[in-house]
Amino acid sequence: MKLLSVNVGRAKRADYTDAEGGLTGVDKRPVDGPVRVFKPGPKGVAAGGVVGDAVCDLRFHGGEGRAVYAFAREDLDDWERQLGRPLADGSFAENLTTSGVDVSGALIGERWRVGPEVVLEVTGGRIPCRTFQGHLGEKGWVRRFTQAGAPGALLRVIETGEFSAGDPIEVVRRPDHDITVALLFRAATTERELLPRTLVAAEWMEPDLLAVARQYSEQGTGRHS
Repeated sequence: MKLLSVNVGRAKRADYTDAEGGLTGVDKRPVDGPVRVFKPGPKGVAAGGVVGDAVCDLRFHGGEGRAVYAFAREDLDDWERQLGRPLADGSFAENLTTSGVDVSGALIGERWRVGPEVVLEVTGGRIPCRTFQGHLGEKGWVRRFTQAGAPGALLRVIETGEFSAGDPIEVVRRPDHDITVALLFRAATTERELLPRTLVAAEWMEPDLLAVARQYSEQGTGRHS
């Protein structure tokens, strides 16, 4: 398991984003050399955790639970075949393009050591948005990506430091539950009845996904009380 590339995006103006100022950092490209990773502040105030990466819409991106985004090269290769076009590392706006890692099959709360210093913790999956669709230029992309059910992993930073393309990735902890990134993603999108089940992973979940799971579960309790 290894890190194929570290990808960052510069703020650019685009007509497909509704972020304030019309700017987006969705167009991420691989960078050379070590890149520093840090712990950002809370969502809505802080950007991401990768130095040099622009996070422009703080409503939906950035913050400690969404500090880093990882996507598997194997899944990009599958999409290349389906879309009939090349997809470079970073094409899905991921900070980390991985090889040999079951990214969407990772458990919520699973921890990865990336390189000699950095430790990251899985918090959830990426929910597709209008900006992502506009960036790829694929009609119906939000629906198609959602139906595929392999969203890649959002990560929080546990131990800061630097990593580089080629660094090994090691799973250093797996929690004692069965809630994967893919299962939580399905629960939040197409199979809402799964949301109460996901709460066994509540202590590690990304805050917005946790709020959705708790709200749905509380409404369900009310309906049956």
